[in-house]
Amino acid sequence: MHELSIVMSIVDIATKQANREGAASIEEIELDIGELSTIEMEAFDFAWKQGVKDTLLQRAVKVVNRIEGKGKCLDCEAEFPVHQLYDACPVCNNNFISILQGKELKVKSLVIT
Repeated sequence: MHELSIVMSIVDIATKQANREGAASIEEIELDIGELSTIEMEAFDFAWKQGVKDTLLQRAVKVVNRIEGKGKCLDCEAEFPVHQLYDACPVCNNNFISILQGKELKVKSLVIT
């Protein structure tokens, strides 16, 4: 389950930032997670509960923005929703596409006190 290592990295990022700012706690964390990022959200939520125990994020509200997948055909240049990394272009059926969004995985913001 790679979700636990992702959660631990997020905890590390948030803790380092909170310590830099001299914060005693983190009230909220906002994450951008793309639908194409290969993160299984049920596993992520389970890992989150375990990974934040005894950290500054233990009582923090977690806000997750799911970023929809979007691609662009490298042949006909059509832009379209992408639900899996290997979706074909719906216009010309080409499999060579550029992913424009949906692979995000980042800490967008923290609310600290």
